[in-house]
Amino acid sequence: MLLLIVTISGVIWSVSFHHPLVAGFFPGYVILVLLARKKYNSLRVTLRISVTGIQKTKIVIIILSLVSLLLPSWYLAGTIDQMVKIALYLINPHHFIILSFLVSVFFSMLLGTTVGTLSAIGIPILGTAAVLHLPIEIVAGALVSGAFVGDRTSPFSSSHQLLSHTVEVPVKKQWKAMLLTTIIAIGICFSIYGLLDFFYSNKIVIKSNTFAWGDLSVITFIPPLVLIGFVVCRLSIIYAFLSSILSAAMIALAKGIIFSKISAAIWFGIDGLGGGFVHMYELLLFLALAGAYNGLLEELNIIQPYLDQWLQSSRSLFGDTMKTLLATLLISVIAANQTLPIILTGRSFLPHWSKKYGNEELARVMGDSTMLFPGMVPWSVLAIMCSTIVGLPLIDYLPFAFFLWGLPFITILSSLIKQQLVTRKNKRVTVV
Repeated sequence: MLLLIVTISGVIWSVSFHHPLVAGFFPGYVILVLLARKKYNSLRVTLRISVTGIQKTKIVIIILSLVSLLLPSWYLAGTIDQMVKIALYLINPHHFIILSFLVSVFFSMLLGTTVGTLSAIGIPILGTAAVLHLPIEIVAGALVSGAFVGDRTSPFSSSHQLLSHTVEVPVKKQWKAMLLTTIIAIGICFSIYGLLDFFYSNKIVIKSNTFAWGDLSVITFIPPLVLIGFVVCRLSIIYAFLSSILSAAMIALAKGIIFSKISAAIWFGIDGLGGGFVHMYELLLFLALAGAYNGLLEELNIIQPYLDQWLQSSRSLFGDTMKTLLATLLISVIAANQTLPIILTGRSFLPHWSKKYGNEELARVMGDSTMLFPGMVPWSVLAIMCSTIVGLPLIDYLPFAFFLWGLPFITILSSLIKQQLVTRKNKRVTVV
């Protein structure tokens, strides 16, 4: 309880008073260090575990560093301006929000990654939304919602595969278990985004678009094509970002932009557009600290005994669903990543769920909650990556990311209906 209170209080303090997250998160890490010292009686062992945790987040740190360089390099190469012109020409502005959601769903199901999807399509779509004077936060919410459809549901998603392995359900059966709530959630998103399109259709500012295919430069398409090509071929996302940035920088040099201007843009970002490594270093320090925190949290096994004890009094599918959701939300708040909640919740709750309801039911509940909560916790690594790519604070676009916070309610309702059906069936059998 002390760890939970100190961690959450520190983060709330950081967010409320606009202090760096690393400062608010540090007291929680100190509590973990003290607990580790008590168990191992060695500061060296404690630091070694922390370093191991940091090493697990180094890929995320590298990716976010490269994300900060992507936008300025594409801008200098002329890529963003050209992609916005094409999007304005091809996409019907009066159905822009719903089309943004559907495009994001398509890419995420194909790529199986939230970060890859937002990186590939986020910049041109958000740039076009700005030109049309559409609310950026709504479009960002639609993009993030669509990106999480694939991150949670696609067979190509590493998170989907991890959940399947953790709850011991074949991918095909897990996909079927999630299908009904997925269809309902997508249908609700489709309807709401359609209504938002209808509401904002009269407020769209369509500027004269003197677009001609002959005015396009094929060279400026190289950076996004390189990025998409790497992601589709399932090559390293780090190499994808790096290759795209380097190709954009070379195009900018070929256009006559001097090296010092390119370097300044990559370091400080673009005025009115964002990006730049200098705006990222505090976030990178936080990610390193979060890695050390998670390393100690896993090693000390603090949460597991409480989860085991909590399930002993469960007697219904609805009650177990609520307990699982609350437990996995708590783990997501503390862990600040997506992997640990999946593993910890899955392994802790599997014996109970497999005995009473079946592994597929646990896969459904976790798929509708554990896979999504890290995208809603402001200090979670996944939420930070999404927020960085779309260029907006989480709190701005989360109210419009209906897929993320709608699915937990849908799965609660699903469990309640299933419980009532089973109860009625048992009553009929008893009567007979």
